[in-house]
Amino acid sequence: MAAGFRLQGGLLVIWFAASFGVVFFANDLQMIINGWPLGYWFAAQGSVFVFIAIVAVFAWLANRREGSSTSSPDPQYEAYKRRLHRKFALYVVCLLLFLAALALAEKWGLKKSWVGATFLIATVSLYAAIGIYGRTSDAAEYYVAGRNIPALYNGMATAADWMSAASFISMAGGLYLQGFSGTPAQPGGLVYVLGWTGGFCLLALLVAPYLRELGLYTVPDYFGLRYGGRWPRMIAAFAAVLCSFTYVVAQIYGVGLIASRLTGVQFEIGILLGLGGVLVCSFLGGMRAVTWTQVTQYVVLILAFLIPVSWLAYQQLGNPLAPFVYGQQLGKITALEKQLLASPAELQVTHEYARRARDYEVKLQNVEAALEAERKELRERLRLLNERHADESIVVLARRELAALPKDSIAARERWSRAMQENQERAKPLGGMPAHVKPFMGDPGGSADEQQAFELSRRNFLALMFCLMVGTAGLPHLLTRFFTTRTVAEARTSVAWSLFFIALLYLSAPALAVLVKFEIMSHLVGQNFDSLPVWIAQWAKVDPTLISVSDVNGDHILQFSELKLGADIVMLVTPELGGMPYVVSGLVAAGGLAAALSTADGLLLTIGNALAHDFFFRGENDQAGAVRRVMLSKFVLLVVALIAAYAAAQRPADILYLVSASFSLAGAAFVPAMVLGIFWRRTTARAAIAGMVTGLTLTIYYITINSISVRSALGLTGSGLWFGILPVSAGVFGILAGTAVIVLFSCMSRAAAIPDPAMPTADVIRL
Repeated sequence: MAAGFRLQGGLLVIWFAASFGVVFFANDLQMIINGWPLGYWFAAQGSVFVFIAIVAVFAWLANRREGSSTSSPDPQYEAYKRRLHRKFALYVVCLLLFLAALALAEKWGLKKSWVGATFLIATVSLYAAIGIYGRTSDAAEYYVAGRNIPALYNGMATAADWMSAASFISMAGGLYLQGFSGTPAQPGGLVYVLGWTGGFCLLALLVAPYLRELGLYTVPDYFGLRYGGRWPRMIAAFAAVLCSFTYVVAQIYGVGLIASRLTGVQFEIGILLGLGGVLVCSFLGGMRAVTWTQVTQYVVLILAFLIPVSWLAYQQLGNPLAPFVYGQQLGKITALEKQLLASPAELQVTHEYARRARDYEVKLQNVEAALEAERKELRERLRLLNERHADESIVVLARRELAALPKDSIAARERWSRAMQENQERAKPLGGMPAHVKPFMGDPGGSADEQQAFELSRRNFLALMFCLMVGTAGLPHLLTRFFTTRTVAEARTSVAWSLFFIALLYLSAPALAVLVKFEIMSHLVGQNFDSLPVWIAQWAKVDPTLISVSDVNGDHILQFSELKLGADIVMLVTPELGGMPYVVSGLVAAGGLAAALSTADGLLLTIGNALAHDFFFRGENDQAGAVRRVMLSKFVLLVVALIAAYAAAQRPADILYLVSASFSLAGAAFVPAMVLGIFWRRTTARAAIAGMVTGLTLTIYYITINSISVRSALGLTGSGLWFGILPVSAGVFGILAGTAVIVLFSCMSRAAAIPDPAMPTADVIRL
């Protein structure tokens, strides 16, 4: 046992050095090796390889150590795996033949709309068929797929469950917009690569094997078993619903986005079309159907990501192995950034944005008077147009402008504050985008303001990375996936496979961001507005916030600062940007749909199970009670799906932000009480309750109080930030406060938390 803890401790030290250590000194690691700045390479790739090695080594050594106590291989199980391998190989071959057939059909004249509709119908029908085939009412099958999923396929399913719309759709876009370390308003960039892969080290070393040993159905089951009573389970169930709902709204938004682009239907109808596939799988078959659906979805989404990025790499560099060759473009992008910074036309654009920001600032000094003056001006203009019998289209435009005015001063303050901030950002060089390879904002050797900017930028990067890593170890829908393996050893192996399959995409996302940025800077920028590609207008119709162009300086030439791309669009437009056949665009959309649907499946299942199994759990373990809970889970899942669809139809904040916030919530709510409960016998139920409530409440408060709408409604001024930490990283405060409260309350308790040595803690669970 001591040897096992020494192994974990040593691997955690390596994990810390490869993540927080590398990032902290990233500004000093600027030497160029084969075109790569060393600090950039470590953050984009090197650390990921270290994380994979940590998880694989831990699984191999721990499984080898307990190998003598395990039984010999089960011949039936081995035969079952061989059948799965044959079926999986057949599926991959059929999928490739399907893609080839569609490519030939497009070449022979099949309309683009038919290509998109075929992808949507074929993929959703496949997922629905698996859901119907895997339907069940058995509790073990519904909650944990009968605990019979081999590690390889559970790793694939976990990767699909994990790589949501944020990973597939938004991460490359976030890297495009935020470079290495993000902006003052969004500490993103490579933090997502580090945070979402490094978190699997914590998952493998501290959580997954221990929970699998207990034979649980849901994550709140652990809190009920470890701490006893209803309150720990109830709080855990509430937290599971909260963070999963935040997460699932982002996925359903992505479903609507892609389905509407594939078929041309309205965004809201696209949500309902995609949601049908989700409900058939999770409603009928639970985890059993969801698992095999996610395996098929992983193949779709990984092909959809790797094909366009490999295509772009071959076009630009003559080598399709994008993750290993895109470093050649980093120096070219740095040179193009310097050219744009010195461009007179770009300076004209930034000056115009600065002027608009000042106008909004003046309005915000007296909102009511400014709103009334603007309303009077528009009414007077409309009156004059009517008197002069102006063209009807001009009159309609004026009426729409009047109707679009904020209804009251509160709405005006919120809208104008956002507009002022947006124009202030776009008034900065490169439209507010940082230099791509620069580790942090500011300069540690510059003026006092530059030094402060550098410290804040690095602090926010480290804070967000911490939240993403810890949140990964606490996400209920991810943890539940490791309940489906046959043994603890397979759970460890499954974590290693999961990280491997995830890394295939995460190593390619930074490459895609760089290749797309080079394509835009070198080919799209500088074109006449009349000759811009058609896809810009087509995507703008789907959602104007995704992409917009405007001739700000009036020269009829597209400047880099005049093009605004949302993080959710970069991946989706890559095939059209690179001039690829439309079948690749359809594949990318199908991949994004698969990513969103696979995660939505797992999240809705988690929410339904938390509400039905955990909130209404009364300790009964009879067959009738289990069946009732399964039926209730299905009903709750349907209701939650409709509520989430309504929330997504309101077009909330971008996908990446919503998903990142859910990690803060999960980390603060679950991880301190879960990890301390596993490794520290003295952790008490009262301490766990106090810590969970403290962490969750503090995180929610910090996110809420720093939102623009809340601060405007309450009339709050200033930033409201603690130590300059942005609200997306609110989990830093919740996790630390929750941990401190649990330790303090447990130390104040005289009685040992676990008098029974059979209770589940690390010293009685095999490593």
